[in-house]
Amino acid sequence: MSRIKEAFENGKAFIAFVTCGDPDLETTGAVVREMVKNGADLIELGIPFSDPTAEGPVIQGANLRALNGGVTTDQIFEFVKELRRDVSVPMVFMTYANVVFSYGAERFISTCRKIGMDGLILPDLPYEEKEEFQPICRRFGLELISLIAPTSEKRIAMIAGEAEGFVYLVSSLGVTGVRSEIKTDLTSIVEAIRRNTDIPCAIGFGISTPEQAARMAGLADGVIVGSAIVRLIEKYGRQAPEHVGRYVKEMKAAIMKAFPEE
Repeated sequence: MSRIKEAFENGKAFIAFVTCGDPDLETTGAVVREMVKNGADLIELGIPFSDPTAEGPVIQGANLRALNGGVTTDQIFEFVKELRRDVSVPMVFMTYANVVFSYGAERFISTCRKIGMDGLILPDLPYEEKEEFQPICRRFGLELISLIAPTSEKRIAMIAGEAEGFVYLVSSLGVTGVRSEIKTDLTSIVEAIRRNTDIPCAIGFGISTPEQAARMAGLADGVIVGSAIVRLIEKYGRQAPEHVGRYVKEMKAAIMKAFPEE
């Protein structure tokens, strides 16, 4: 069993996102450790990119702060190597295809595996173009995570049938960001995913409150939270880790309370 799948073995998974280098890598490391200590089952590490097309203003701001601070992909690789000394939960990178291309796909992916990463999410990579990366990922044992959106419709079966690690179900149209309400008919999408794969499905985009987290966990196998965490980092800067830790604890507790038997 892959380490990513193991994250879903003890009930509903809480997946937490953070942008590397916002405001600096030392703070990112402290935030990751607090999130793990307070119940995060899987960590998404964002590698900043100058044109993050899937991101809303909150995570766009984090990308710019990190880049303006001078963070590089090589520094992030070294950072992960250090993080892996005491962080054992599964971790995946979320970044953009151009970051991987410009670094060199084979060099990037082989380094990911060498430093202990488990997967890769490229939100701007269409299903039809995944052959650019998937064979290399498979060669080095890195799972390429597929995204399914409300607009995927007839492609859901095809994408889910070949998915690895977990299926990232985008809750709403548009970019990442906190939403007061999620109106998409996610139930039917999850049912379609489950008809075509037995790997876990996690819902992300727009989830920020314990109530939303519990509701989304009722539909899927996991909940992904990014913008709400990044917003805390933007607000508190280097003092953010303890605030993020408390927030993750509250979100995880809401999920566990809703599903105590899992």
